[in-house]
Amino acid sequence: MDTMNNPALNTAARTILRVVVGFLFVAHGWQKFNEWTIAGTTAAFGDMGVPLADVTAPVVAGLELVGGIALILGFLTRPVALLLTLNMLGAMFLVHLSAGVFVANNGYELVLLLGAAALALALVGPGRVSLDHALFANRDSRVTVLA
Repeated sequence: MDTMNNPALNTAARTILRVVVGFLFVAHGWQKFNEWTIAGTTAAFGDMGVPLADVTAPVVAGLELVGGIALILGFLTRPVALLLTLNMLGAMFLVHLSAGVFVANNGYELVLLLGAAALALALVGPGRVSLDHALFANRDSRVTVLA
């Protein structure tokens, strides 16, 4: 069955993707704030060669936590998903690429998957079950692109 021609399946697919990806980003942001702490995350980023670790660590942690919540709610999905895609590209190229594919070896498989999923959301949008759709779908302006 073609999901593009079936609105119910299209809505379900976008909602499932948005909520699951959002949840994983929330978990990673929460981990940086609470398990590792921002000081610990900053130190780890510095050890990994991430530029401006003292600025990057809280920005990344905040983006993952708040951006993940925004994805779950379907709020500003396209711009948030694009920022999360860039975040994952940075993680992949700055930290994980040299370790190979597998996450067990600190490889890039998880960041690649999260980045691709975020990019897919940026491209297709949040779907009907989202705050974006509720707020922006029936507007006669450029903000309808958010729905």
